[in-house]
Amino acid sequence: MESAPPFLAIRNVTKVFSAARGAQPVTVIDDVSMTIEEGELIVFLGPSGSGKTTLLRIVGGLEQLTKGSVLLRGEPVTGPDRKKGMVFQSYSSFPWLDVLDNIKFGLKYRHDLSPAEKDRIARSYLAMVGLQGFERYPINRISGGMRQRVALARTLAAGPEVLLMDEPFGALDAQTREFLQEQVLQIRTKERKTIIFVTHDVEEGVFLADRLFIFSSRPATVVEEIRIASVLPEERSLDLKESEVFFKLRNHAKEVVRAQALRAQQDEKHGTAR
Repeated sequence: MESAPPFLAIRNVTKVFSAARGAQPVTVIDDVSMTIEEGELIVFLGPSGSGKTTLLRIVGGLEQLTKGSVLLRGEPVTGPDRKKGMVFQSYSSFPWLDVLDNIKFGLKYRHDLSPAEKDRIARSYLAMVGLQGFERYPINRISGGMRQRVALARTLAAGPEVLLMDEPFGALDAQTREFLQEQVLQIRTKERKTIIFVTHDVEEGVFLADRLFIFSSRPATVVEEIRIASVLPEERSLDLKESEVFFKLRNHAKEVVRAQALRAQQDEKHGTAR
């Protein structure tokens, strides 16, 4: 009897961007492979420009790979679809809609659901991200952190199998960022949702991850995989960031990322960046 394929398989993925006339093509990702199980929270961590977001976009079907394959439940990813939901750093909202209708927009193409069911689902996710009472607020009347919660609720309402988050809290203040980090962990626990989260913030990556993949400077390869869940508990609160075990994990990851950032600076200085 054949075993079931892994939930998500990234196999020998390489991405080369063509360059302007007279310039050399740029290899952004170089032969990256990993397997992700259903329900895991995976973090991509690395220096700016290391290819983390490009790989996330390839998984989401928003970017075509040059070599290799991405398989979701054994099926090749060839483009975007409802199985893959993406939350970006920018506040992606529809200014002509209020908060609840922004969330309902994620259900626009669910023709299998009645209007009443769509309303129920939208309100349940609105409650999950803590926006009760703001249903009819114009989207431009709420804060950036609240708009990012709307974007998260809208994406979840569409029912994706994997949630892809591209530095979603990078533009937020520290307090709001920590609040939303806790919400992501709560959503993962309640929904058992598979999440891939891109960040260049080491502390954020260690706090959220089941497994942390640290990327090299460009072209991206995986220089280290840290199994955070084997050291930190699944149930996490912000107090965990003050523990000795968290400090050790954070400092180790920071050293690895710093070494890759220095390598990138040296490559650029000597004109060897690819």
